[in-house]
Amino acid sequence: MNEKQFYPQAINQAVFEVIKNAGKTLNLPVFVIGGYVRDFLLQQKKAKDIDIVTLGSGIELAKKVAELLPNNHHINIYKNYGTAMIKTPDLMLEFVGARKESYHFDSRNPVVENGTMADDQKRRDFTINALAISLNETNWGELIDPFNGLEDLKMKIIQTPLDPDITFSDDPLRMIRAIRFASQLGFMIHPETFEAIKTNKNRIEILSKERILDEFNKIMTHDQPSIGLKLLYTSGLLDEFFPELSQLQGVEENEGKLHKDNFYHTLEVVDNVSVKSDNLWLRWAALLHDIGKPATKRYHDKNGWSFHGHEFIGSKMVPKIFKRLKLPLGAPMHYVQKLVLLSSRPLALIEDHVTDAAIRRLLFEAGDDIDDLMLLCEADITTKNKKKFTKYRNNLKQVRKKMVEIEERDRIRNFQPPISGEEIMTYFRLKPSKAVGLIKEAIKEAILEGKIPNDYKAAKAYMNQIAPEIISEK
Repeated sequence: MNEKQFYPQAINQAVFEVIKNAGKTLNLPVFVIGGYVRDFLLQQKKAKDIDIVTLGSGIELAKKVAELLPNNHHINIYKNYGTAMIKTPDLMLEFVGARKESYHFDSRNPVVENGTMADDQKRRDFTINALAISLNETNWGELIDPFNGLEDLKMKIIQTPLDPDITFSDDPLRMIRAIRFASQLGFMIHPETFEAIKTNKNRIEILSKERILDEFNKIMTHDQPSIGLKLLYTSGLLDEFFPELSQLQGVEENEGKLHKDNFYHTLEVVDNVSVKSDNLWLRWAALLHDIGKPATKRYHDKNGWSFHGHEFIGSKMVPKIFKRLKLPLGAPMHYVQKLVLLSSRPLALIEDHVTDAAIRRLLFEAGDDIDDLMLLCEADITTKNKKKFTKYRNNLKQVRKKMVEIEERDRIRNFQPPISGEEIMTYFRLKPSKAVGLIKEAIKEAILEGKIPNDYKAAKAYMNQIAPEIISEK
């Protein structure tokens, strides 16, 4: 039998003394469990979300804690779930009574009954999250570890307390959570646990897209998202909810000519972006920047493989993917769509002599997102040929330099033509018509092409020059 271990230093905050006293008053055994205990034992920063379990009513315990805490703290009660939550300025305390759960095959919502502490720990997703510490006077600070979670923490292993096939079939979200924790903590998923994920992968069909996306975005926000993304792919889960991404995988050969594996290239780009930015939507743009390649892949006898127009096709796919995955359809979607569409433009510019007109047009189309676009393009250079890598990087630096010069001179970013449609109508006594739009567009194009400077006087002179012919034709 393992010797008892005590960690009173884990619970030296005043709030735990209050919870102990509340439990004593109500004659309820109380424990802190889950992520708070795990992170303490990993010597990570103490979590602000604290889960408290009691052998009795979690709601009654929460009420007593709120009563004993200094100052007045709001308490949220969720009777349907038998839980309660208290928010303090520094902490989020969630209270629940120990319970056991049983599941129906077609739902991840369990049938809940009152249970023992052992029952409650059995229902936890992983051994490292089933660790609990006593808040009771008789054994203050004792570690309650029936599934050797402490050993798994030391060995850096993710595994379930019970049979993983049952655990994952009951609640399929735990499969994605296993991958998220492996990615977040740098742990390995136990081979039997990983095989169970492969076996039960199709069970995620009972999950809402919102729950899947919540876990997926947590993977995307890690320092190195590729760890979790690779595990999602190799487990088969990715193909269940995000087949467009898994379809990037593979290298085909024709007449001895290969194209790179776009899936693993994409993961490398996402990681490169993540080193420079914690912007979730920029990471999504990196994830989707080549999503149109499978649909545009062609082989040509002379030139080998091509993916012409993949940026355009990919940008058209973005709204469909966002809608299906329940991602926000407003500004984030439009941002990602824009970056996917423009993702090859700066890299294309470096192949030839960079003209001022090309730079102006890119600045205009990218607008305030130009810096993010350039970061994405730099991340997209993944060649292992040092000579090519250096060349592409240096050329992009030249593009950046030229952008600064042109923006300072011409103020192109997010510009509007100096003459509005209303002014064109008033000046030429026109009604709203196609001709008005053509005149305005011609002024814009003249500025972008460098025919005229971006100022009112030059634009008006140019308008007088080109408008009569346009009006007469329309």
